Amino acid sequence: MPAFDPEDLPPRPARPAPRLLDPMSVDELEAYIGELEAEIARVRQAIAAKRGHRSAAESVFRR
Repeated sequence: MPAFDPEDLPPRPARPAPRLLDPMSVDELEAYIGELEAEIARVRQAIAAKRGHRSAAESVFRR
């Protein structure tokens, strides 16, 4: 028997629907690109932090 039942976990949130680009002006689209770039940077920082934690953990367990 597994330690937990996957059905007991809360459901994952649904991905938001892509924004409609046609009604957006050029200025709005450029602002949207800025938002997306900021989110990409945030995700890259999270990935780097997780890799750092993993690397540190691996170095402890290799000894």
